[in-house]
Amino acid sequence: MQLMKLLMTWNIVPGREQAYIEFNAKVFVPQLMQFGLQPMDSWFTLYGDVPQVTVGWVSDDVEVIRQAVASSEWAALVERLDDFVTDFEHRIVPVTGTFQM
Repeated sequence: MQLMKLLMTWNIVPGREQAYIEFNAKVFVPQLMQFGLQPMDSWFTLYGDVPQVTVGWVSDDVEVIRQAVASSEWAALVERLDDFVTDFEHRIVPVTGTFQM
């Protein structure tokens, strides 16, 4: 079975960095784990015209990811994330083993 990734990108709202870090540690990460996903990578971009944050969570069952992002829990989680970030995007991609955007 192909390992699949939920690839997400966003920019942190200036002045909300500390609140974002707390939300990420206490709410966002635990909820993704409850969905049955495992963290794979996390990137913070310091320079350039690309999203500031890129994260990837994986599953060996694409249906686990599809069900997660179709759930009301996902919608509520993303709505809460929107308090701390802008330009949130996500997509499901096969894991390539290299940096993915």
